[in-house]
Amino acid sequence: MKNYPDNQIIVPRFNEDNGFYTTKERSKLMSKIKGVDTKPELKLKKALWRLGYRYRKNVKQLPGKPDIVYKKYKLVVFVDGEFWHGYEWEDKKQKIKSNRDFWIPKIERNIQRDQFNNQLLADSGWTVLRFWEKEIKMNLEHCLNRIIDHIRNF
Repeated sequence: MKNYPDNQIIVPRFNEDNGFYTTKERSKLMSKIKGVDTKPELKLKKALWRLGYRYRKNVKQLPGKPDIVYKKYKLVVFVDGEFWHGYEWEDKKQKIKSNRDFWIPKIERNIQRDQFNNQLLADSGWTVLRFWEKEIKMNLEHCLNRIIDHIRNF
């Protein structure tokens, strides 16, 4: 069990008893959101594989279960979705219209957990690279170069 900081954000359960409501259509859409092997993740992984850079994926023994792991080079890579991990969060949270009492703590807790896991990994000697999904979609080459540069300079 991880020792989270005392100021850990508590996220309420998403149910009608707590005042949260969603339509069946929205619930069905949300259930289809993947947690691993998203399109941007696969794009990055396939590009690395084609270039001959083999990796482990979703290593459960490491904090945050990184998307890509190079144990030999002490490198972990995360591919973060903009909504779930709070890209430009201060601007975006103002735009959330429904179930704000759930979504704001949910995303802020994700941000807090990401920072905590980054620190745990760094304290253990790992280099942490985080890419937003849109970075991979718009500039895959830059993302690949950051990973390859670390490996070559290790």
